[in-house]
Amino acid sequence: MHISKNVRTPEEVSHNLAARLRRLRLDRGWKQTTLAQRSGVSLGSLRRFESSGAISLANLLKLAFALRRLDDFGDLLRPPPARTTEELIAQEHDGTQPQRGRI
Repeated sequence: MHISKNVRTPEEVSHNLAARLRRLRLDRGWKQTTLAQRSGVSLGSLRRFESSGAISLANLLKLAFALRRLDDFGDLLRPPPARTTEELIAQEHDGTQPQRGRI
């Protein structure tokens, strides 16, 4: 499988998020123990995330909340903008979403 240079792997994205979180923590002058206590995430989970990028979604959201960055997740997985007038009308019609995939 060929991966474009513009496409990042899940591992690259998770390491990047961990580095950003670490930077936010340090910018506040917080130790890992401080963020762990304020977020309710165990110190071990925080250390593992900052070193390896591995974390549960629930814990990532708790950390983001403690750092007042939870709103950063607002656009995550949002449907792409309509490409045609028909798609725009369908999106605005009544707001209902399909209940099952077709494939």
